[in-house]
Amino acid sequence: QVQLVESGGGLVQAGASLRLSCVVSGRTSSRYAMGWFRQAPGKERRFVAAISRNSVTTLYSDSVKGRFTIARDDAKNTVYLQMNSLQPEDKAKYYCAADEQIMPRSSDRRYDGWGRGTQVTVSS
Repeated sequence: QVQLVESGGGLVQAGASLRLSCVVSGRTSSRYAMGWFRQAPGKERRFVAAISRNSVTTLYSDSVKGRFTIARDDAKNTVYLQMNSLQPEDKAKYYCAADEQIMPRSSDRRYDGWGRGTQVTVSS
C-alpha cells in the first residue's frame, strides 16, 4: 500500500511562490504516475497537475498552466509542485495522488492513493 505525505503549504501574499513536496513510501514512486489536486472550502476537488512515470509527459489545468510546474525525483521518492505567481483563487488544500499507470490523468477517480493534504492560503 502506498502512503503519501504532503508538505510545503503556508500563508503567502499574492505574487509569491511556494513549493509543495509529496513523499511516497510503502512502494517506490517510480511505479506511479503522480498528480496534484486541490480543494477549496465548499467546492469539489479539482485537478491541478500530473506527471508520467518517466517524467516525459505532464498535464496542467488551464488555471495553473504557465505558473505551476510539476516534477519528480524518484531517487528521493518525492514529487514536487512549484507554484509561482500565486493568486487568492489558488487558496485550497492541496493533495498528492498516486496512479498505477504510466501516463498522467486528470480524473481523480483513477488514482489509487492519496495524501492528507497541505493547506495553501494566498492573501491579496
